[in-house]
Amino acid sequence: MRLLLVEDDALLRAQLGSALQAAGYAVDTADNGRDAEHLGQTEPYDAIVLDLGLPVLDGLTVLQRWRAAAVATPVLILTARDSWHDKVAGIDAGADDYLAKPFHTEELLARLRALIRRAQGMASPLLSCGPVTLDTRTGRASVAGMALPLTAHEYRLLAYLMHRPGQVVSRTEINEHLYAQDADRDSNTIEVFVARLRRKLPAGMIETVRGLGYRLAAPA
Repeated sequence: MRLLLVEDDALLRAQLGSALQAAGYAVDTADNGRDAEHLGQTEPYDAIVLDLGLPVLDGLTVLQRWRAAAVATPVLILTARDSWHDKVAGIDAGADDYLAKPFHTEELLARLRALIRRAQGMASPLLSCGPVTLDTRTGRASVAGMALPLTAHEYRLLAYLMHRPGQVVSRTEINEHLYAQDADRDSNTIEVFVARLRRKLPAGMIETVRGLGYRLAAPA
């Protein structure tokens, strides 16, 4: 899963970026509204964390422009402004959630998990497909109750597929959601990770749809 973090405070941006990466996300960052607007309109993020008090272009304007451009990515507003007027303005501009500073990182992570689940029509933090279960709160996966050891990239791939059970996802789509913007992307690497994950899951769970990509489905 891939996120955009927009925060002009360098220390907070670094701290949050590290926490998000540790939680299993690929993270792009921006420190001003102009760059944020461009990234949000051109890159396929699963969620965006957006500070309102940004230089060059304020966060509320950025959000309004995204929504006017039909960018439907879930957005969590992160700001020092704590008045109800600012909350209402943010929600009316198209924000999906609101978190005022100071905050606990665990709360930010929980809200992001909820936003991403809701965007895929899911309510529970416990994702299941056949015998495979993924707890998005702990980042732990299991097969029929037995722990499933995964590398960081295998976890990201499984999480992306588990949020889209039964849907065909292309190699390009997986590539765009597993890696940050500055990462070295190689479509052949996706095939390697799929092959590794297949060996750890029940046979037939990751189907290859010829010419289109892959689909996660419960075994017959």
